[in-house]
Amino acid sequence: MFGFLSRTRSITSLGLTPPAPLPGRQGLALVLIVRNEARHIGEWARFHQRAGVAHIHVYDNGSTDGTLLALDQAVGDLASIIPWDQKLCDTRRGLEIHNQVLAYAHATRNFGGRYRWMSFIDVDEFLVPKQAATLPEALAHLEGCANISLPWHMFGRSGHVEPPEGGVVQNFSLRNPDPMSEAKGLRNFKMIVDPCAVMALKVHEIETGGGITCNDRGEAFTNRSRTDRSFYSADHIQLNHYYTRSDSELRAKIARGPNLTTPDADHLRRVMRKVAAIEADEVPDTAAADFLARSGGAL
Repeated sequence: MFGFLSRTRSITSLGLTPPAPLPGRQGLALVLIVRNEARHIGEWARFHQRAGVAHIHVYDNGSTDGTLLALDQAVGDLASIIPWDQKLCDTRRGLEIHNQVLAYAHATRNFGGRYRWMSFIDVDEFLVPKQAATLPEALAHLEGCANISLPWHMFGRSGHVEPPEGGVVQNFSLRNPDPMSEAKGLRNFKMIVDPCAVMALKVHEIETGGGITCNDRGEAFTNRSRTDRSFYSADHIQLNHYYTRSDSELRAKIARGPNLTTPDADHLRRVMRKVAAIEADEVPDTAAADFLARSGGAL
């Protein structure tokens, strides 16, 4: 299990007692922490509604741009809003508590018992069914797994200087060719888990017992060995990470800063290093647009 207190300058790992499963629990819920994403949250929410999610628990980190109205107009009561505008720290050592991790722990404990599956993703991340009509159908063969790790598929700017009309899925189709790349910042994971098995979590790693996670084929690895190339699969569910979107949105992303307090120069350096790696040798990928085409057309 992860240690509760980080040895660095922030607390990025929390332990918890798993919630008890409620009678009739079913479906996949998404947990999202968001701030000022009015331009994109409607498309993101409608995409996952189309993909069959049961509910979206949205933690609002102080949005001021109409994000919550856009969300309501897009999917109505499919989404619930939890105010989450805070910055907390450990009083003994002054370590900042990662607000995103705190939201994930809160959602797991308070809502997890309702669902068979729960996933914790951002507005720039899309869970794409590759063969099945919905995400629950894509998960049906994984009932023996409590923890599924999905590697990032990292998309860049696709030549867009300004945000294009028509949304992210239809316009951003170029990505780094290697989800298991060793280039710094490119290889990472988000998880779909049984919330009633969660004992500890970070943003990119969840402990559900025994340190075991599966790929989307159901093959079991350890949390550590999932970085091996043999782990890679996107046969059933692909995780698209639209890291930059357009160039102007990339500049705004840099100006907003990271989730944790970090010196501006360090943040800029890390972001631009990652962008350069993503766009170094891109390949076309239309998996998300293909899903929309076969499931009823554009959102």
